[in-house]
Amino acid sequence: MATIIDGKALAAKVRERAAAEVAELGGRGISCGLAVVLVGDDQASATYVRSKLRDCEQCGIRSFDYKLPAETSQEELMELIGRLNADEDVTGILVQMPLPAHLDTEQVVAAIDPNKDVDGFHPMNMGRLVRGLEGLRPCTPAGIMEMLDEYGIDPAGKNAVIVGRSSIVGKPMAFMLLARNATISVAHSRTDPHELARICQSADILVAACGVPKMIKGPWVKPGATVIDVGMDRDEAGKLCGDVDFDSAELVAGAITPVPGGVGPMTRAMLMSNVVLAARLQHGL
Repeated sequence: MATIIDGKALAAKVRERAAAEVAELGGRGISCGLAVVLVGDDQASATYVRSKLRDCEQCGIRSFDYKLPAETSQEELMELIGRLNADEDVTGILVQMPLPAHLDTEQVVAAIDPNKDVDGFHPMNMGRLVRGLEGLRPCTPAGIMEMLDEYGIDPAGKNAVIVGRSSIVGKPMAFMLLARNATISVAHSRTDPHELARICQSADILVAACGVPKMIKGPWVKPGATVIDVGMDRDEAGKLCGDVDFDSAELVAGAITPVPGGVGPMTRAMLMSNVVLAARLQHGL
């Protein structure tokens, strides 16, 4: 049976580390503050925001909660971002996605000060990732790298397959693993479906981020491989599940993340870590 990678326990350690760094910065007169902007009344987004605000409280990070009506205009949202960029009490800005359809997401992301972009989505931060330069990284792939390190899984020299090519997970995940000397393959919606299983079977590290419930089956997993499940789906019975068929994959993998309790908690924890890093970058530390 595979080793279960406990994201919940590791997330607690990451938050403890962030809290210690917040205290250390506070002793030097530097405060950490996160502004969270929620547009509309999407209940899933509201739940995520509440969780992030609780994490801030636990880590000693000051939080600024902005709830805007769904009809907020592009100009109004951009004006708020401009004010947050200029506010020295705000070291991190997070605009909760998805935004209402009438708003331009890319324009919003690009408007955030790159040194306050704790989601790591700004074109400058993505460019720094591609160039191998220090910067704020997207939280989910950054959390996955923490998990690999915690469990002694060195990507160097290994074949890594990422199923999914989003800018939030798939693309930055590929560059983070490449920076650690893995050999990378990225499969996606246009990959020949007849080839997908074979591609997955080549992976020493398999990251599933395709948004299809239980798509990755046990026979697709190389014996002893590390399987990272980014999915947060519902199966035919309405039960929470991932992109990996956990029951069959667990029998083959060397290590595997569960859903829930795997990647999800680490994504939230890395946000706290990014708020601290943002404060350091803004003060030249």
